[in-house]
Amino acid sequence: MPIPLNKPVQAAAKEVLQRLVEYITPESTESSIASTATAMLAERGYSDTWYYDCPAFVLLGSRSKASLSGRVYEPSSEPVGLKNLVTVDLSPRSGDIWGDCARSFYIEEGVARLAPIPSEFRSGYETESRLHQRMRLFVQPDTSFHDLYEFANEQIRLEGFENLDFLGNVGHSICRHRDDRLYIEAGNRRRLGEAGCFTFEPHIGERGGPWGFKHENIYYFDDAGTVIEL
Repeated sequence: MPIPLNKPVQAAAKEVLQRLVEYITPESTESSIASTATAMLAERGYSDTWYYDCPAFVLLGSRSKASLSGRVYEPSSEPVGLKNLVTVDLSPRSGDIWGDCARSFYIEEGVARLAPIPSEFRSGYETESRLHQRMRLFVQPDTSFHDLYEFANEQIRLEGFENLDFLGNVGHSICRHRDDRLYIEAGNRRRLGEAGCFTFEPHIGERGGPWGFKHENIYYFDDAGTVIEL
Protein backbone atom coordinates (compact mmCIF):
# COMPACT_ATOMS: atom_id res chain seq x y z
CA MET A 1 0.00 0.00 0.00
CA PRO A 2 1.21 3.61 -0.48
CA ILE A 3 2.54 5.54 2.48
CA PRO A 4 -0.50 6.76 4.44
CA LEU A 5 -1.60 10.38 4.09
CA ASN A 6 -1.07 10.72 7.86
CA LYS A 7 2.72 10.81 7.49
CA PRO A 8 3.24 14.62 7.41
CA VAL A 9 1.01 15.35 10.43
CA GLN A 10 2.54 12.44 12.35
CA ALA A 11 6.03 13.68 11.48
CA ALA A 12 5.11 17.09 12.91
CA ALA A 13 3.91 15.50 16.15
CA LYS A 14 7.15 13.53 16.44
CA GLU A 15 9.24 16.63 15.79
CA VAL A 16 7.38 18.61 18.44
CA LEU A 17 7.91 15.86 21.01
CA GLN A 18 11.61 15.68 20.12
CA ARG A 19 11.99 19.44 20.55
CA LEU A 20 9.74 19.73 23.60
CA VAL A 21 12.42 18.23 25.84
CA GLU A 22 14.28 21.55 25.55
CA TYR A 23 11.37 23.45 27.12
CA ILE A 24 10.57 21.29 30.15
CA THR A 25 12.08 22.77 33.32
CA PRO A 26 11.53 22.23 37.05
CA GLU A 27 9.06 25.15 36.97
CA SER A 28 6.97 23.67 34.14
CA THR A 29 3.44 22.40 34.77
CA GLU A 30 0.97 20.30 32.81
CA SER A 31 -0.68 23.53 31.74
CA SER A 32 2.52 25.24 30.55
CA ILE A 33 3.78 22.12 28.75
CA ALA A 34 0.42 21.65 27.00
CA SER A 35 0.42 25.32 25.91
CA THR A 36 3.97 25.08 24.57
CA ALA A 37 3.28 21.87 22.64
CA THR A 38 0.05 23.29 21.20
CA ALA A 39 1.85 26.43 20.04
CA MET A 40 4.63 24.34 18.46
CA LEU A 41 2.07 22.29 16.52
CA ALA A 42 0.38 25.49 15.34
CA GLU A 43 3.74 26.86 14.15
CA ARG A 44 4.00 23.78 11.93
CA GLY A 45 0.55 24.35 10.48
CA TYR A 46 -1.48 22.08 12.76
CA SER A 47 -3.73 24.17 14.97
CA ASP A 48 -6.61 21.66 15.06
CA THR A 49 -7.05 18.45 17.01
CA TRP A 50 -9.28 15.41 16.55
CA TYR A 51 -9.24 14.57 20.30
CA TYR A 52 -12.05 16.67 21.79
CA ASP A 53 -10.48 20.06 22.63
CA CYS A 54 -7.19 18.53 23.72
CA PRO A 55 -4.33 18.81 21.19
CA ALA A 56 -1.74 18.13 23.93
CA PHE A 57 -2.70 15.77 26.74
CA VAL A 58 -0.10 16.09 29.53
CA LEU A 59 0.11 14.06 32.74
CA LEU A 60 2.92 14.27 35.27
CA GLY A 61 3.92 13.18 38.74
CA SER A 62 0.98 12.11 40.85
CA ARG A 63 -1.17 11.90 37.71
CA SER A 64 1.20 9.91 35.48
CA LYS A 65 -0.69 6.71 36.33
CA ALA A 66 -4.12 8.25 35.77
CA SER A 67 -6.35 6.93 33.01
CA LEU A 68 -8.37 9.94 31.86
CA SER A 69 -10.43 10.86 28.81
CA GLY A 70 -9.69 14.03 26.89
CA ARG A 71 -13.39 14.77 27.24
CA VAL A 72 -12.88 15.66 30.92
CA TYR A 73 -9.16 16.48 31.02
CA GLU A 74 -8.00 19.71 32.63
CA PRO A 75 -4.24 20.34 32.91
CA SER A 76 -2.97 20.77 36.46
CA SER A 77 -0.60 23.35 37.96
CA GLU A 78 1.61 20.80 39.75
CA PRO A 79 5.26 21.76 39.04
CA VAL A 80 7.66 19.29 37.48
CA GLY A 81 10.34 19.80 40.12
CA LEU A 82 13.75 18.10 40.10
CA LYS A 83 12.53 14.52 39.64
CA ASN A 84 9.43 13.50 37.74
CA LEU A 85 7.89 11.66 34.84
CA VAL A 86 5.90 13.64 32.25
CA THR A 87 3.85 12.04 29.48
CA VAL A 88 2.75 14.15 26.51
CA ASP A 89 0.22 12.78 24.01
CA LEU A 90 -0.32 14.86 20.85
CA SER A 91 -3.35 14.54 18.56
CA PRO A 92 -3.04 17.06 15.70
CA ARG A 93 -5.14 16.89 12.57
CA SER A 94 -5.23 18.42 9.12
CA GLY A 95 -8.80 18.29 7.86
CA ASP A 96 -9.76 14.69 8.55
CA ILE A 97 -6.16 13.41 8.55
CA TRP A 98 -4.80 12.57 12.01
CA GLY A 99 -1.54 12.34 13.86
CA ASP A 100 -1.28 10.56 17.22
CA CYS A 101 1.96 10.26 19.14
CA ALA A 102 2.98 10.11 22.80
CA ARG A 103 6.25 10.08 24.69
CA SER A 104 7.31 9.98 28.32
CA PHE A 105 9.91 12.50 29.47
CA TYR A 106 12.19 11.70 32.39
CA ILE A 107 13.20 14.54 34.69
CA GLU A 108 16.31 13.72 36.71
CA GLU A 109 18.07 16.41 38.78
CA GLY A 110 15.96 19.00 36.96
CA VAL A 111 17.02 17.86 33.46
CA ALA A 112 14.39 16.49 31.04
CA ARG A 113 15.36 13.55 28.85
CA LEU A 114 13.58 11.28 26.39
CA ALA A 115 15.74 8.38 27.57
CA PRO A 116 16.55 8.20 31.28
CA ILE A 117 19.95 7.70 32.79
CA PRO A 118 20.17 4.50 34.89
CA SER A 119 17.53 5.04 37.56
CA GLU A 120 14.12 3.87 38.71
CA PHE A 121 12.77 5.13 35.37
CA ARG A 122 14.93 2.79 33.32
CA SER A 123 12.79 -0.32 33.75
CA GLY A 124 9.64 1.35 32.47
CA TYR A 125 11.47 2.95 29.55
CA GLU A 126 13.03 -0.36 28.49
CA THR A 127 9.78 -2.26 28.97
CA GLU A 128 7.96 0.12 26.61
CA SER A 129 10.68 -0.47 24.02
CA ARG A 130 10.40 -4.24 24.33
CA LEU A 131 6.60 -4.14 24.08
CA HIS A 132 6.79 -2.28 20.77
CA GLN A 133 9.48 -4.65 19.46
CA ARG A 134 7.46 -7.74 20.40
CA MET A 135 4.28 -6.29 18.95
CA ARG A 136 6.01 -5.79 15.61
CA LEU A 137 7.15 -9.42 15.59
CA PHE A 138 3.68 -10.68 16.54
CA VAL A 139 1.25 -8.82 14.31
CA GLN A 140 0.21 -9.59 10.74
CA PRO A 141 -2.59 -8.06 8.66
CA ASP A 142 -4.89 -10.94 9.70
CA THR A 143 -4.17 -10.47 13.44
CA SER A 144 -7.33 -9.36 15.19
CA PHE A 145 -7.56 -6.42 17.56
CA HIS A 146 -8.57 -8.97 20.23
CA ASP A 147 -5.48 -11.10 19.61
CA LEU A 148 -3.18 -8.11 19.96
CA TYR A 149 -5.02 -7.08 23.14
CA GLU A 150 -4.45 -10.53 24.65
CA PHE A 151 -0.82 -10.66 23.51
CA ALA A 152 0.08 -7.19 24.76
CA ASN A 153 -1.54 -7.62 28.15
CA GLU A 154 0.22 -10.94 28.67
CA GLN A 155 3.57 -9.33 27.79
CA ILE A 156 2.87 -6.49 30.23
CA ARG A 157 2.10 -9.02 32.96
CA LEU A 158 5.25 -11.04 32.26
CA GLU A 159 7.33 -7.86 32.58
CA GLY A 160 5.98 -7.31 36.10
CA PHE A 161 3.91 -4.31 35.04
CA GLU A 162 0.19 -3.56 34.90
CA ASN A 163 -1.90 -1.98 32.18
CA LEU A 164 -3.09 1.38 33.53
CA ASP A 165 -5.79 1.94 30.92
CA PHE A 166 -9.13 1.62 32.71
CA LEU A 167 -10.38 -0.75 29.99
CA GLY A 168 -7.06 -2.48 29.36
CA ASN A 169 -6.87 -1.09 25.81
CA VAL A 170 -3.46 -0.66 24.16
CA GLY A 171 -4.39 1.34 21.06
CA HIS A 172 -6.97 2.05 18.37
CA SER A 173 -7.47 2.49 14.66
CA ILE A 174 -6.73 5.78 12.93
CA CYS A 175 -9.81 6.99 11.09
CA ARG A 176 -11.56 10.17 9.98
CA HIS A 177 -14.12 10.50 12.77
CA ARG A 178 -13.30 10.16 16.47
CA ASP A 179 -16.29 7.96 17.28
CA ASP A 180 -15.41 5.46 14.53
CA ARG A 181 -12.24 4.24 16.25
CA LEU A 182 -11.76 0.50 16.63
CA TYR A 183 -10.01 -0.31 19.89
CA ILE A 184 -7.38 -2.94 20.63
CA GLU A 185 -9.70 -4.48 23.18
CA ALA A 186 -11.17 -7.81 24.27
CA GLY A 187 -13.75 -9.21 21.88
CA ASN A 188 -12.91 -7.03 18.86
CA ARG A 189 -12.45 -9.63 16.09
CA ARG A 190 -11.80 -7.13 13.31
CA ARG A 191 -8.44 -7.53 11.60
CA LEU A 192 -5.67 -4.98 12.02
CA GLY A 193 -5.15 -4.96 8.26
CA GLU A 194 -8.68 -3.64 7.79
CA ALA A 195 -7.87 -0.52 9.78
CA GLY A 196 -5.25 0.92 7.45
CA CYS A 197 -3.38 2.46 10.39
CA PHE A 198 -3.49 1.77 14.10
CA THR A 199 -1.78 3.03 17.24
CA PHE A 200 0.09 0.97 19.79
CA GLU A 201 0.26 2.87 23.08
CA PRO A 202 0.53 0.73 26.21
CA HIS A 203 0.13 2.87 29.35
CA ILE A 204 1.92 0.85 32.01
CA GLY A 205 3.12 1.05 35.59
CA GLU A 206 5.30 -1.18 37.70
CA ARG A 207 3.16 -3.01 40.23
CA GLY A 208 3.21 -0.90 43.38
CA GLY A 209 5.30 1.80 41.70
CA PRO A 210 4.47 5.52 41.50
CA TRP A 211 5.02 6.13 37.78
CA GLY A 212 2.97 5.60 34.62
CA PHE A 213 4.88 5.16 31.34
CA LYS A 214 3.63 5.60 27.77
CA HIS A 215 5.10 5.40 24.29
CA GLU A 216 2.82 5.67 21.26
CA ASN A 217 3.39 5.29 17.54
CA ILE A 218 1.14 4.80 14.52
CA TYR A 219 1.73 1.62 12.50
CA TYR A 220 0.53 0.25 9.16
CA PHE A 221 1.24 -2.78 6.95
CA ASP A 222 3.13 -2.52 3.67
CA ASP A 223 2.31 -4.58 0.59
CA ALA A 224 4.42 -7.46 1.93
CA GLY A 225 2.41 -7.56 5.15
CA THR A 226 5.23 -6.13 7.25
CA VAL A 227 4.25 -3.73 10.02
CA ILE A 228 5.84 -0.29 9.56
CA GLU A 229 6.10 2.62 11.98
CA LEU A 230 4.65 5.75 10.42
